[in-house]
Amino acid sequence: MADGRANNGAKKGVSRGQGRKPKADEIKKLDLMDSVAAPKKAWQALWLKCEEGDTPAIKAWLEHRFGKPKETVDLAAKVQVMKSEAELLADYDRAKRIIEQGR
Repeated sequence: MADGRANNGAKKGVSRGQGRKPKADEIKKLDLMDSVAAPKKAWQALWLKCEEGDTPAIKAWLEHRFGKPKETVDLAAKVQVMKSEAELLADYDRAKRIIEQGR
C-alpha cells in the first residue's frame, strides 16, 4: 500500500472485532438494559421530557417513531474566485469616482 501499512493494520485470518457484532451480543445487551429499567417506563420518561419541551427528547422520540431522516451532502458547492489585485484597484477607483460625483 502507498501508506506503508500491510493490510491497513489488519492481521489476516484473525478476528479483530471489526464489523457488526453478533445478534446474540445485541440480545444480551437488550436483556441487560431491560433488567435495569422496563422499556415501557423508559418510553414514558422520554415522553414526559417531550411534554416539557425538551428538544433532544423530542428529536429522539421522532427519530425512533418515524425513523431518522436520511442525511444528504450537497455536492454542488459554489466556488467564488478571488479577483486579481488589478481588478480590485479598478473597482476601488470606480467606487471612488461615483462617491466624488455624488458630492
